[in-house]
Amino acid sequence: MSTSENTKVALPAMTHTVGMPRHQKIIFILLLGVLLALPFMVYPVFAMKVLCFALFACAFNLLLGFGGLLSFGHAAYFGMASYVCAHAAKVWGLTPELAILAGTATAALLGLVIGSLAIRRQGIYFAMVTLAFAQMVYFFALQAEFTGGEDGIQSVPRNDLLGMFPMSDDLTFYFFVLAITYGGILFIYRITHSPFGQVLKSIRENEPRAVSLGYRVNRYKLMVFVLSATFAGLAGATKSQVFHLASLTDVHWTMSGEVVLMTLLGGMGTVLGPIVGAAVVVTMQNYLAYLGAWVTVIQGCIFVVGVLLFREGIIGVLSRILKKPL
Repeated sequence: MSTSENTKVALPAMTHTVGMPRHQKIIFILLLGVLLALPFMVYPVFAMKVLCFALFACAFNLLLGFGGLLSFGHAAYFGMASYVCAHAAKVWGLTPELAILAGTATAALLGLVIGSLAIRRQGIYFAMVTLAFAQMVYFFALQAEFTGGEDGIQSVPRNDLLGMFPMSDDLTFYFFVLAITYGGILFIYRITHSPFGQVLKSIRENEPRAVSLGYRVNRYKLMVFVLSATFAGLAGATKSQVFHLASLTDVHWTMSGEVVLMTLLGGMGTVLGPIVGAAVVVTMQNYLAYLGAWVTVIQGCIFVVGVLLFREGIIGVLSRILKKPL
């Protein structure tokens, strides 16, 4: 067989493996359709909250599910981005896109500083270092003047997008939040399915082997840490615009616990898992709010049941049944 014939035989296989699989393209199209219809079926602010936490969970999943790094301090990036975005919009008068960019950049810088120190440790020590830094950020937010202390930054304005398009209406602002969230999720998908993402998976599975192959493991860990912090900051900054508020809740350690719950409940290391997990947790918080403190107990029970019955998460189990990555 000639070389040209060999090429012709190989091309179909190559075409089949390159790019996003067909079933995942269909999933993303269906997801977009559902999200476009969501604000007409539920309260737009609730829908925007689901979007923000879905992006937050996807950012955390990038670190844990693909990088194999368990952080107990992701609220630091989520919360500080929220504060900076709120301050930029209220005090500096920046437009929503610039205020969100300011918050996201702050989270990226914070992730670079904390990540460069945290990656020197592994396992539970890494997790404890991230928690310690997150607590430092929490007490900074409690004491700093620009954060408003226990009152937070309230009445955060939504200025005109690009200085031209009014964003005061919740339904209009929803589609702006949708563009941010959906774009962020697609970006994370691209990262995890790039050569960089494949190296991350190899480090997660067998770090000594990755080192022996010549990869600078700590550099990859730092890069994924900063990327995860950046997307977490993007979610937090957007949330402050949605609720016109940045508060201590955003930087509290319970926020870090919630994003862990969302990721594990939906399915760690999957594309759709964090989105489903975030939707489940936020829905429980919203529709069971009348139960008060019992909501936390119910969340704990659901988490225990989920871990016992769905050890791979909801989407992880579904993916195994269908034998297709979701």
